Amino acid sequence: MTLARDRLGLLLGLAGVVIFGATLPMTRLAVADLSPWFVTFGRAALAGLVAAGVLLVMRRPVPSRPDLARLGLAALMLVGSFPGFTAFAMQLVPAAHGGVVLGILPLATAAVGAVLMRDRPPPLFWVSAVAGAVLVVAFSLRDGGGRLEWGDALLAAAVAAAAVGYVVSAQLAARMPGWEVISWIVVVSLPVTVPLTLLSAPADPAAIAGRSWLAFLYLGLMSQYLGFFFWNAGLALGGVARVSQVQLLQTFVTLGVAALVNGERVDAVTVLAALAVVAVVALGRRSVRR
Repeated sequence: MTLARDRLGLLLGLAGVVIFGATLPMTRLAVADLSPWFVTFGRAALAGLVAAGVLLVMRRPVPSRPDLARLGLAALMLVGSFPGFTAFAMQLVPAAHGGVVLGILPLATAAVGAVLMRDRPPPLFWVSAVAGAVLVVAFSLRDGGGRLEWGDALLAAAVAAAAVGYVVSAQLAARMPGWEVISWIVVVSLPVTVPLTLLSAPADPAAIAGRSWLAFLYLGLMSQYLGFFFWNAGLALGGVARVSQVQLLQTFVTLGVAALVNGERVDAVTVLAALAVVAVVALGRRSVRR
């Protein structure tokens, strides 16, 4: 039973990683025809409406006032900031490039968690964090012809926002199931996301390419909501220490989907940069576990 539970946890975690790994390529596909503002708020509104139905069916109580404040902060980071920064970034840089830059996110999340929770990770962790940042900057300079582009600044802001959002979500998950945390995050955002979605909606929806609408639906239903179900369930069944290692594959999922769906050319330098970033992230996470 334990072995079967661990395997199921790994499979669910892998499903979550695949879903999240396709987020940047799908975002790039969506913003080809849709406004980045509409993609940002529309995906959250769609997820929020689905989550509201789930919470009603499950008859979940409304969180306490302190938890609502934390949910609001998490929503600002994971519903507004991260999707918004990535939506605008995907108009400026390829999804494969973004996948390498976002590969540093696990280390950034651990660093934010250490600061907010006043932990003291070993020196090797901070060395890994600095090395990861240097690798990402060097890769961005190479792709930008010796200079950093606005897309890189937006991706860096997206990493910072997601790191804060993930840490706050983890704190909330200590008091309620992970699926309920993401459900409340998108639900408390509805008073903002629904009006802004209507304001930024395309004037002629029929003129938008079908592939952009499909990418938008993916972002709203999968990336913004259901992906967290698979990921959180996998962590709960297989254990955080084991299943979280699957996240190291996310960068390569992004590279593969970018090549297949967006037709992007993924050269050897990009693959080597991804391998280097993943190796640094693995080293940093290993040092924290020790």
